[in-house]
Amino acid sequence: MQPGLEQSPVSSLSELTASFGRDVPMLLVAEDVQRAGEQDARALRTFLEHPPAGLRAVLTYRPEELASPGLVLGAPVAYPAEMNLLRLRLGPLDEATVHEMAVKALGEDRCSARFLTRLYERSGGIAQAVADLLTELKTAGPLPGARPTMVGRDRLTARHVDEAAVPVRLTELVVGRMAALDEETRRLAWAAAVLDEAATEDELSSVADLSVDSGRSALTAALCEAVLHELGLGQYGFRMPMEAAAVYQLLAGPVRRELHGRAAAVLEARRPTPWARLARHQLASGRTNDWLGSVEKAAREAVEAGDHESAIALLEDTLANPLVAHPNRARLALMLARSAYSALRSDQTVQVLRRLVEDPELPAAVRGEIRLDLGLLLGNHLGQAAEGRADLMKSVEELRGHARLAARAMAALALPYWPDGPLADNLSWLTRAETTAVESGDPVVRAAVAANQVTVLLSVGDAEGWRQLERLPREHVDPEVLQHVARGVCNAVDAATWLGEYTRARALLVEGPRLALRSGSVYQEQMVRGTELHLDMVTGRWAGLASRARAYVAEVGDTPFAAGDAMLVLGVLAMAKGDWAQAGTWLSAAVGSSEASGPVPLTAAAAGGRIRLALAREDLETAAREASDGWAALRAKGVWVWAAELAPWAVEATIRAGEPATARELVVEFAAGIEERQAPTATAALVRCHALLAEADGAFPEAAEHFRHARTRYQSLPRPYDAALMAEAAGRCALASSPSTTAGLSELADAAMELEALGASRDVARVRAELRAHPGAERPARGRPRYDERLSPREQEVAELAGAGLSNREIAATLHLSPRTVEQHVARALRKLGVVSRNELALKAHDKPGRRTN
Repeated sequence: MQPGLEQSPVSSLSELTASFGRDVPMLLVAEDVQRAGEQDARALRTFLEHPPAGLRAVLTYRPEELASPGLVLGAPVAYPAEMNLLRLRLGPLDEATVHEMAVKALGEDRCSARFLTRLYERSGGIAQAVADLLTELKTAGPLPGARPTMVGRDRLTARHVDEAAVPVRLTELVVGRMAALDEETRRLAWAAAVLDEAATEDELSSVADLSVDSGRSALTAALCEAVLHELGLGQYGFRMPMEAAAVYQLLAGPVRRELHGRAAAVLEARRPTPWARLARHQLASGRTNDWLGSVEKAAREAVEAGDHESAIALLEDTLANPLVAHPNRARLALMLARSAYSALRSDQTVQVLRRLVEDPELPAAVRGEIRLDLGLLLGNHLGQAAEGRADLMKSVEELRGHARLAARAMAALALPYWPDGPLADNLSWLTRAETTAVESGDPVVRAAVAANQVTVLLSVGDAEGWRQLERLPREHVDPEVLQHVARGVCNAVDAATWLGEYTRARALLVEGPRLALRSGSVYQEQMVRGTELHLDMVTGRWAGLASRARAYVAEVGDTPFAAGDAMLVLGVLAMAKGDWAQAGTWLSAAVGSSEASGPVPLTAAAAGGRIRLALAREDLETAAREASDGWAALRAKGVWVWAAELAPWAVEATIRAGEPATARELVVEFAAGIEERQAPTATAALVRCHALLAEADGAFPEAAEHFRHARTRYQSLPRPYDAALMAEAAGRCALASSPSTTAGLSELADAAMELEALGASRDVARVRAELRAHPGAERPARGRPRYDERLSPREQEVAELAGAGLSNREIAATLHLSPRTVEQHVARALRKLGVVSRNELALKAHDKPGRRTN
């Protein structure tokens, strides 16, 4: 705008545009023109009929609010022939855009997958409704009874969306439109609000208790006033669920009851009968017995279709209602308990089941069966091992005389993943389960015990487990049997990954999810995807792995045990890249709020990662404490094949703490524990431990050979990251023995190249620093090169590590420099890159050495 023009008095759009001068490009934006009075609309019409040169105009309006449908400015406009006209109708946002808005407003950590889906469903993708809901949900806290999860207590769920109030803006818009309706049209809108789904003209008329002619007239009026919308061919309703909720909350109780009664009659006539929606109307109209019958049919139908999530949601809400009498409560509770373990758990499920098992009026056998599934839910979904194990043991007592169910509880107690009790106890429970399963003669129970037998044998590195795995009845016609077979195969994927049987794990990764989906076991299919992330990490498939792991954590954040593998992956990747703060966060989160309740192999691996982190920080006291605690937990369980990720770091920490004799004892204990076990990763780790002992003794040639042997074993698995670390260690020992040896330099160079290929930037920097520290390494030509305003190679390394969050002291330890030298490099990098904080270095420090920066 020209200076002073904003103060110029103008009486028309023409005068305003004339003040700009001729042929000046201009853009006119007029919003919500449906609200324009006749004088303003006439001014716009006149202006558009005689537009100045260079005009671009944008008019926005709501079609449903136009006084004359189809006429944006109230009357036809004689647009010039040369004017190009384009009408754009803005539809609802797609689901991906709604997800993006939510993550931007609330943060990725707060947005669970089910929260995002429900947000899109309830808002209908209407941008303003999404924005208003997000504003309200920003301050939402945990729901009553919610348990903290590994990704934070304030994580939002679908229930948060369902329980959020209808935004004021939307309520006033809908109520305002309702006020303009006549009595019959208003009744039809009430009917649509009660149905809360797309319905035909006849269905809406029936619920509103209108004649055919009156119903058609009312529907036409509701459509013209934009209260209702055509949602499909011959299907009508509110544009989004929140609009229906805004109208529903205005209805008086007797009116709602009457409308729900007629809605139930309408749905009873549909084929197939929508049992779940019918149940809602029967309950709201006071037909309690019919309601319970429909709930049971809906739940059974969902289970048969493999939709356990829908069955659980319906049964949870039903069992929370005090109208459900004890005979019905017991029957529905058993349905809920059986579905809960097959699907993804919720805190509400646990609360409902806990109340039921503490109900003294339920028969002991019923409480025992519910307690069995509650124990499995607590241990396998929530990672609450001690609580789950206590419930399983109590269920064995309550299920005396019910061999089929008692055998399942015993088989669950046989699994050694959980820290409570030594392996001998697990094996004792397995023996009892096998005997009881035979006595039961039930194929489902035999399959459940067989799956757990496979899991136990493979977990301890017993080769018999592979033979038992092949005997699982994969072609059985009973879906319950197939669920246990799927569980056995998926557990075998996990066991094979921990053992180092990666070829077998890859093959089972194809079979396991297929069986899980075929049998309707959502939980198993989800769990095996987490195992795949772990497998990709150890086998060096790092491209895009961190993004996949973060997405998986976001998806399963409400199921803590499922997220453990992905968090371990993120911790290891962060460590390799030098992001020590993130590494510590993920490695701690991987085992949840208490290591005493986490899965033993995951706890041991996370402990190994934290020991390594402490060693990198030269925090020897913390490293030694982590090593002692981790080793004690493994010793208590007695499954030494799970020490593969812990033992080398525990041994190194113990040596550096000045206790080589204790380190030697650890290695002897580890070797005895894996003797005659088929565990390739543990075997390679043992060789690595012997190398560390030799290095500590100063026997550098012997240590180098052990490290080379370990490298060969890791390469054969393959585990490229560990193989590269072994090349580094072998080179280090070779150079310690003979500083001028070319073999040691070659091994360090190989390690640097392999680590760089993986993207392990922190490790690459360390190895290159070792190379530069030896006189036999290749040197640049004499004379210092001039880098001017470009980063030197050393400044590049320091900048990348500083940008990753390392302190000057940590960078100095990594690159074998003095803290003062690091401080100078950081200062120069900040100046050359034109940034003022270390955080900005992370974004700017990726130019290669020698490239000029902007």
